[in-house]
Parts: sequence; C-alpha cells; structure tokens
Amino acid sequence: TAGIKKDIEKLYEAVPQLVNVFKIEEKIGEGTFSSVYLATAQLQTGYEEKVALKHLIPTSHPLRIAAELQCLTVAGGQDNVMGVKYCFRKNDHVVIVMPYLEHESFLDILTSLSFEEVREYMFNLFKALRRIHHFGIVHRDVKPSNFLYNRQLKKYALVDFGLAQGTPDTKIELLKAAHSEDQQGSCSQNNPILSLGNGVSVSGTAPKQTAYQSASRAADRRSSSLSKAQIKPERGGKEDSVHHSAQRSVFGERNFNVCSSVYQENSSTKLIKQSKVIDVSSRKLVTKKKIISTKAVSNGAARKAASGCPLNQPCDCYTTDRVCSVCLSRRQQIAPRAGTPGFRAPEILTKCPTQTTAIDMWSAGIIFLSLLSGRYPFFKASDDLTALAQIMTVRGSRETIQAARTFGKSIVCTQVVPAQNLRVLCEKLRGTDSGSKKPPGEVPSGSENDSAAMPVAVDKPCAPEMLGKQIQHLKSFQEGDGASETKAMDMKGWGQVPEEAYDLLDKLLDLNPATRITAKEALLHPFFKDMGL
Repeated sequence: TAGIKKDIEKLYEAVPQLVNVFKIEEKIGEGTFSSVYLATAQLQTGYEEKVALKHLIPTSHPLRIAAELQCLTVAGGQDNVMGVKYCFRKNDHVVIVMPYLEHESFLDILTSLSFEEVREYMFNLFKALRRIHHFGIVHRDVKPSNFLYNRQLKKYALVDFGLAQGTPDTKIELLKAAHSEDQQGSCSQNNPILSLGNGVSVSGTAPKQTAYQSASRAADRRSSSLSKAQIKPERGGKEDSVHHSAQRSVFGERNFNVCSSVYQENSSTKLIKQSKVIDVSSRKLVTKKKIISTKAVSNGAARKAASGCPLNQPCDCYTTDRVCSVCLSRRQQIAPRAGTPGFRAPEILTKCPTQTTAIDMWSAGIIFLSLLSGRYPFFKASDDLTALAQIMTVRGSRETIQAARTFGKSIVCTQVVPAQNLRVLCEKLRGTDSGSKKPPGEVPSGSENDSAAMPVAVDKPCAPEMLGKQIQHLKSFQEGDGASETKAMDMKGWGQVPEEAYDLLDKLLDLNPATRITAKEALLHPFFKDMGL
C-alpha cells in the first residue's frame, strides 16, 4: 500500500546506509516499539539472502536496545533462539538485521496440527527456553507470535527480546545494567554502527565498536520504551483475531468493578511482613511471610499524614466506578508486569516483586493449553484481576490462594471454585471426549457454577448478588458429523493423547513458581521420552 511504501522511504532516509545493501520489500510486522520489514540483502558473493529488518522507534532507550542486541549475540543463533546478523545506527535510529524465517500463523494452523506436531513444537520451545534461561535471561513475552514456526521445514525461532530481564546471576551484563541504571541519556549522535556479524560489505566510516558498547555509554530510566514487535504484529494483527469460530477464546472479556485482588499492606485489615527472600538462582522458595495484625505493627503513619485519612477508615469506593482518597493513600505495590495479557503468570498478576524464569514456563504452559484444547487465545481479560479470576476457574480458587501465600500474597474470593481436570477440559473443548458432543450452550463439566471465583479486597466482604455472573461460561461446542470428525482426529493422533501430556501441562501451570517445572526438566519429561536432545 501507499502507506507502507512511504514508511519504507522514510526508513531509507533515516538510515541511508541501508540503501546500497538491502532491498526492502514489505512490512511484515508492526508493534508499539518497532516495525519489522522483509528485505533482500545483496551479498558480496553475488547471492541474495532474505533478512528481517527490525526498526526500533527513536525513543527506545539505548540501554534497552543494547541489552536486546546482547541477548541475540550471546544466546542467539542456536537451539531455536533467533540470532543477529548486523546492526545499523544513524543518530537515534537503530535497525537490527536478523535471519528471516518464513513461518505460519498460529491461528491458521492450530486446528490442523497433528498431535505429533504439537509434541515437536513444545519440545523445540523448551529447547529455546533452556538456552536463554541458561544465560539468565527471562524473556517475559513468550507467546505463539514470538516463537516462529515453519511447518514444512520444521524450523523454529524464539524472537523479540525487547522485554527481556536478567536473573540476579545473568550472564548478560547489559541486562544487569538495564535493571539498575538510573541515569538519563540518549544515543550519542555519532557515526553509524555496523557490527555483530560479517558477510555483508558496507561502505562508509562505521566505527569498530559494537552497537551495545556505544549505546551503553548512556542510559534512560524509561523502561516502558521497549522493543516489542519482532515478526508478527503486536496489535491488530492475525494473532489477536478471534473471528475464527474454531479458535475462539474460551473466556469472554468482562470488566469487574472490584477494588483489589491481592494485598500486601492493607491499613484496615492485615499487613504482610517479609522475613526472608526468594533465592532466584536455585529457584527454591525460602520465603516465609508473616501475616500479622496492624494492631501490632503499623507503618501507615506516612500514608495517613500524606492523605489526611484516618488509618482505620474503611474504603467507600468498593464496587463503584471511582477511587476514593483512602485507596489513593495506600502505598502502591510495584512489580514488573511487562508481557502480553493472557500469558502472564499468577505471580505477575498478584504483583510479586521477585519474578524468575518460571514466568516463561507458565507462558509456555498457556501455549500448550491452547494446542491441546484447540482454542486461542485461551484466556482473554481486560485487566489483571479478571485474568486471575479466569485462571482460578481452571486451576481452582483454593489452589490459587494457597500458592499465593507461598510468595507473600493473600487473595480472598467470594466463593470456592474447584480445579478442573485438564484432560476433560481440553478434550471437551477440542471435541475429542469419549461422550457425545455437547449441543451449543452446554457447559463442560467443572464449570456449572453460575459465577466463577472473583478475587476481592479483604477489607470489605463482597455480596455475591453485587457481582452477579462474573466469568462467562466456557464456550459452547459446535455440532457436526461426529463419526467423520472422530475418525479425522484419530488419524492425527488426537484420539489417543497420553496421560504424560496432561501431566506436563499440570506441571507447567503450577501456580507456585518455586515448584513449577523448568525448561531443562521439561525436556526430560516422559512426554518427550523418545525425542533426542
């Protein structure tokens, strides 16, 4: 289109050294913080090579760009992790050049994948996660559009490290710097940079330093300006489309007018005091949280003085469309929450400040859940509170509450919702259960309640009649030719899914991050017993 042609022209103008090396053909992805183009590189040998050009928006802060590049250069290039070929910079414009992998849309192939293809897909995803976790990289945005899959060639690539964070023992030095840097700065307006690869000759006076060495000279605290788009559009593209009836979301999207899902310091009820910390490197939970009454310990004096609200004054905005001064006076809980809705782990949704590589494993579990159930996106919520409630309808409210306690969070629900059997749930959603197919409107077993669990603040009880029907029932099932569909499913292996698949899914969707299965452990799971590492 004319708009895309104009964008390509602007890119050539912004980074003129691209002109003699790359022929940009089309835009193949666009997100909040970057755009991705398909281009052909003119090699010195005379051959042409297809590449992906990721153009980061000028406001992306330099340390973040540098950290993403270091992730690609150190961990990328093997075990299904995307590598980097070159990097160009002109003033505040940065273009990362990566190998191009032609790939399918997850939505387009979801229901046509055989069970063996799903097994291979997950195996290769865990190989990529094992690789980056070995280097202490937390991807934070694991989802189908960031794990490229070429079905014909059986090639895979984990992409987009724009949101990546480092563990305390990370081997990516710039992830440590990105986490701790407080100084403000911007990219130096020096000569263009072309490095991190060889094989393409570019004329000019590019310095020999690497892009991340140059960029790390200055940093910015604006950590929200991260490069999110890689190959697939982040918003408005196929990945977010739910018009395919076979791949519709299991949950609808509803807004709940409630106050808070979790509490760590609540002036009118209880206070959680941390006595130990989580050992992230060993992933063993050594945290003990003491829940004590505010009568014994009270540190709300500062908040009280700042707001003028009495310490024990109850909240009066509960279930209303406003926020009262009492709530505004409470200290905000701060924790990383970068990622994509529907793939965030419970510890992210409850604002746990210490987050490990386990959040990537939860996201992988959500992908596996979609593959086994044939539904994508599986969870769809407009806010973290709704997302947590939806997780409860699958994993159980009591189980969620118990797991949250292990990392120092308290959740109160209006009712008890039992955990669902994952096999029964997935088979009913996919339509491969042994019983007859359900007519439209009928709900799978385990979700008969008129309303699902809703986490609420503990300072004020919530009347069930006020919340009404909170979570939309699991979608109805399409009627059809049962015999022919069953035969087709059997041919693809869906009629005999082993119990090991659901055991692995259960371990991936472990609500406790300290006991959640790791990528290394997942590769050794019996589900992959005959697949070589």
